[in-house]
Amino acid sequence: MRRSLFQKYFLVLFAAAIFPMAAGGISNTSFSYVDQHAILSALLQSEATSAADKIESFLDSIQLSLGSTIPPEGSNMASVKQLRLLAVRAMHQVPGILSISIVDGTGAERLHISRTGKNRTESGADRSGDPAVVGVRTAKVWYGPVIYRPGSEPSVTMAMASYDNLVIANSVIAEISLKPIWLIVSEIRVGRSGRGFVIDQAGRLIAHPAISKVMQGADEKAALALRELRDAIAAAGGTAIASRNAENERVVTVGAPVTAAGWMVIVEQSQAEAFAPLYASLWRTGGLLFLATVLAAVLAYWLARRMSGPILLLEEGALKIGAGQFDHRINISTGDELERLAARFNQMAQELATSRDRAERLTRLKRFLAPQVAELVEKAGDERMLAGQRAEVVAVFSDLRGFTAFSAHAEPENLMQVLREYYEALGAIITKYEATLTSFSADGLMILVNAPVPCEEPALHAVKMAVDMQDSTQELISGWRQRGYEIGFGMGLAMGWATVGRIGYEARADYTAIGNVVNLASRLCSSAEDRQILIDYSVARHLPGNMPIVDLGTRQFKGLEGHVRVYNVEKQGSERPNLDSAENDAREKG
Repeated sequence: MRRSLFQKYFLVLFAAAIFPMAAGGISNTSFSYVDQHAILSALLQSEATSAADKIESFLDSIQLSLGSTIPPEGSNMASVKQLRLLAVRAMHQVPGILSISIVDGTGAERLHISRTGKNRTESGADRSGDPAVVGVRTAKVWYGPVIYRPGSEPSVTMAMASYDNLVIANSVIAEISLKPIWLIVSEIRVGRSGRGFVIDQAGRLIAHPAISKVMQGADEKAALALRELRDAIAAAGGTAIASRNAENERVVTVGAPVTAAGWMVIVEQSQAEAFAPLYASLWRTGGLLFLATVLAAVLAYWLARRMSGPILLLEEGALKIGAGQFDHRINISTGDELERLAARFNQMAQELATSRDRAERLTRLKRFLAPQVAELVEKAGDERMLAGQRAEVVAVFSDLRGFTAFSAHAEPENLMQVLREYYEALGAIITKYEATLTSFSADGLMILVNAPVPCEEPALHAVKMAVDMQDSTQELISGWRQRGYEIGFGMGLAMGWATVGRIGYEARADYTAIGNVVNLASRLCSSAEDRQILIDYSVARHLPGNMPIVDLGTRQFKGLEGHVRVYNVEKQGSERPNLDSAENDAREKG
């Protein structure tokens, strides 16, 4: 979506002001949450551990009392009277013991004393299949599941064994009231809503502040949920976790194990109360953030208004300068960076105008000069060297043999492809030798060497260029002939004085040469056969002695007086002709 400058700056400035505040508030809240969570975990863990220690102490006292029911001289030899006396004393010491049963090594009941039921002596009842008798054979102390009785508090069974020569002599089975554990759990206080409860290994409630919930502990669905909660607490490693209680309220929960019995004390507190200080901090942070938002909006509005005016002027100026109005100037007087930016825009416009003029001059020069030569003339800043003047030049003409016949029958795309390959190859060589391409028409080229920029040994320079042009074109011709195109390539070079300069009008001008040397080079090119590079005597006599050329004799050319001695530039190994004869001298003078 496109927005105005004012809208953009308002949004940016507003975001720049408000985001750090928001980030600070969020960061502070995050750290506060971590700290509050750590404090809460420590508090709840302390309560749970304290309760678990008390329950451990209670169970230890019961184990100690039950251990005292075993006579010192050996349980298998003790009389029933002696066993009864020891059992009654243990029940008197620990009111939480509801009943005690003693079963001998064969599983026969010897004694049963109960606070609520009938006592039995030497009943001989077979209790070998009793879970407590079976369980105590594999565990030093065995704890049974919770026993629920209508109208009474729940209880749990504890069993211990006495040994005689590593053989179980008697099993002591006690039914223990869970009321003392309920009293321990009821004392847990964490805030207003915090409470604790105890579950056994199967997930059933052993103790809860609400005794009615313990009586409902046999519910398997509730036990499954408590087992999952116990596993989650154990995985947290003492850190408080978030969960939902039986009333589906969000609570924070920790636990501590009762190792002796395999139980777990769980302490929970509602999240609303546990994180009340954090919520209050959030409200304060939100209020401060709201005030900061209002202040940031006012400040952003004022700054955006102050900045949008000059920037709109800059935008308008940039559009005009971009459209080519390099004489446009941006006037801003703010005394700050925007004013300096406007000055830079104005300076850029001036430099662009200068660059445009230079590019236009360079484009005009590159129409007939090699890029390097055009750059040289442009950098000199003086185009007077392009004005009409007399200069000794080497005129180079070239064209394709058989091209007229080929173009009459070739498809347009094939014709243009051949010309494109031809000009790309020769253009690279002309640029390499910094020669001046004055004109080209169809397959014919006219090139000048030594004008407008002079070079050393122009004749040798031109011949080397012609040899490279011939070699490069012959490579193309080899491929063309494979496609069935009968085409050749010939060249003509002549050296002499000519009038050179720019000819044309304001919108179109070319750099060219006028004189007999141009006509002679053109005639030589027309006379050249495929692979030939024909040169006149003036070119030949300026070549070094190791340059292989062949004297082809004199020829008469249309439009030229007298006969012209013609030479062909050959491959290495040809015998060089004598260039000092009187005939040659006479031709040079003529």
